[in-house]
Amino acid sequence: MSRPMKKLKVQQHMDGIPEKLVLLFGAPIKDYLTNLPGDTQATVEEIRLRIGQPVIVRSAEGEWCLSERGPTRNQAEAYHCTRRDVQVLLNQVSGGAMYSLEEELRSGFVTVPGGHRLGFAGQAVMEKSQLKTITHISAVNVRLARQVTGCAQRVLSYILTNTGLPNNTLIISPPQCGKTTLLRDIVRHLSGTGGIQVGIVDERSEIAGCHRGVPQLDLGSRVDVLDRCPKAQGMVLLVRSMSPQVVAADELGRQEDVAAVLEMRNAGVKIITTVHGSDLAEVKRRPQVEPLISQRIFERYLILSRSQGVGTVEQVLDGSGKKLNTAPLRLRGGIL
Repeated sequence: MSRPMKKLKVQQHMDGIPEKLVLLFGAPIKDYLTNLPGDTQATVEEIRLRIGQPVIVRSAEGEWCLSERGPTRNQAEAYHCTRRDVQVLLNQVSGGAMYSLEEELRSGFVTVPGGHRLGFAGQAVMEKSQLKTITHISAVNVRLARQVTGCAQRVLSYILTNTGLPNNTLIISPPQCGKTTLLRDIVRHLSGTGGIQVGIVDERSEIAGCHRGVPQLDLGSRVDVLDRCPKAQGMVLLVRSMSPQVVAADELGRQEDVAAVLEMRNAGVKIITTVHGSDLAEVKRRPQVEPLISQRIFERYLILSRSQGVGTVEQVLDGSGKKLNTAPLRLRGGIL
């Protein structure tokens, strides 16, 4: 039986585009964003700048472009990004010293205060067959960090044991269905209400949204984060140094990741992680992940979809693949 849970209030942290983020842009993009209606700002997920192309905004309402008259789907009316627009943004992020971003550019993105992430494309500079940095940046994807506090409430009863610890859980999800947001809120519950020591290996700075090593998103009071660390190395390091009861990581895939998960199991540490896929059968066909499934390392599978909107838990399965839910679960408040 699962442990009874205290009811959680779901709060979507969606009060608009944060002012500090807007101020990274130069005019007129800054002005166009500021003048967007509040309810429109609240749905913005990504702002994409490509030199010579319309500035495209992706939101829960779909894609549209910035223009002097407001949001538009007519690209002829849209404001087109200039090289100066990109340069102003880069100068703001780097404090006028692009060399200071070389390490971040090697991974293709920079995290700014608030946990928002800027991804870059341009000319790759290679050194000994390794990416050294990116220069002549021509495209920037500004991805807003959106947290939906309490969105995991409806799945907690399926994954928690009567000790308060979770079952080993794998979240299976196509892109943009809310897997990272769900993972984050599960961690927040365990670390906060649950009183569990949790370690996070945040290889892409997406779970915690760390800026200079400090999480920018609410993960509860008992979380230790290894930011920008490869998952396999990070899992082992956390167990040795921070003694977590649970380790969480995003986007399992490499062979060494699988080996690390097995090591976690042998150490008695619970694991919650995610993988891209549409169902258990598809994931099981991947040779790297198949051993974890066939050995029943995972005791719960959460299968996400968009059948009832972003943040739909289509299926909850036990370790044998038996379905535990009778109907899809629409996570309260939705997920971005």
